[in-house]
Amino acid sequence: MIEIKQVTTKKQLQQFVKFPFRLYKNSENWVPPIIKEELANFDEDKNPAYKDADAYFFLAYKDNKIAGRVCAIINWNEVKNQGKSKLRFGWFDAIDDVDVTKALFDKVFEIGKQNRLEYVEGPAGFSNMDKAGMLIEGFDRIGSMPTNYNYPYYPKHIEQVGFKKEVDWKEFEIMVPLEVPEKLVKFSNLLTKKFKLKVIDLPNTKALLPYAKDIFDLMNRSYKHLESFTPIKPYQVEHYKDKYLKFLDPDFVNLIADENGELVGFSVIMPSFSKALQKAKGKLFPFGFYHLLKAQKKNAKATLLLIGVAPEYMRKGLTAIIFHKCYEVFVKRGITTLETNPELETNNQVQALWKDYNPQLIKKWRTYRKEL
Repeated sequence: MIEIKQVTTKKQLQQFVKFPFRLYKNSENWVPPIIKEELANFDEDKNPAYKDADAYFFLAYKDNKIAGRVCAIINWNEVKNQGKSKLRFGWFDAIDDVDVTKALFDKVFEIGKQNRLEYVEGPAGFSNMDKAGMLIEGFDRIGSMPTNYNYPYYPKHIEQVGFKKEVDWKEFEIMVPLEVPEKLVKFSNLLTKKFKLKVIDLPNTKALLPYAKDIFDLMNRSYKHLESFTPIKPYQVEHYKDKYLKFLDPDFVNLIADENGELVGFSVIMPSFSKALQKAKGKLFPFGFYHLLKAQKKNAKATLLLIGVAPEYMRKGLTAIIFHKCYEVFVKRGITTLETNPELETNNQVQALWKDYNPQLIKKWRTYRKEL
């Protein structure tokens, strides 16, 4: 017997967040989130995304035990201002029982129809700063902090419920050379002089924080042509600055400015925290912080979170300057492997960036769509 309950209490929300810890307890590749951060993300008083969104959380029970979860999200900015009559779904997890998945999505579809929306799309979060996509290739590789990991049966369940492919996302692995390529150094220096650009020095994290607005503004400009992108609003900047930027190592952040001091390019990279998060087991105390700090200081793998270039500098080689600075840090910090963040299969501009670095395709995610 399967029963679906809408989450209405703090206890149920705790159960919603903690369910995957039981589901993936025997998985070597699942990377757990920090429980406190997940709960904050679902708190209307702490997450400004709720100013533009409504969220509905559901738990599935089979034989009186939690067997699945899903969240249905209406991003009203998309619906009213971008003309996208869609319902998002995210945070989907379930046991290998398609009847549980069907029962959960019946509730999701019900929310969409009640609000006269035309289709459902996901997995996705409140905005592009949340995890998106369902893993369809690369189940044998460890997950990462900014991406979803799921069992191989998930895509089969989703398709049986009636979802079809929307778009795929790709992740590549790049092996870092022991020395910064001389060709890259020369090209980078040439471009810096030609366009009168400069790399902004960031001696510490405090020096990075004043650039938060410029980074998100440039991100909006860089990604606006992507179909799935939802612009970051001004009132969200402070939230994401507090959530992400203040924890970044300035060594792994590159900011490029023009002769007027305007930001025209950036990249945000971080050491891989996958193993550290597995050891933390969802908690920062008593030892979670120690594992994360250790991973930040000594690590052979890094993850590219974001990279952006002003539209007027597209196809002018600006990324050579970014990669030059990245490689200098990689060599200094002993990084031998770089994993790119998931990239839309249709985003040829980004994928072209890796062509000179022998990229290896290691994972694929998919977002799905179903008409209501």
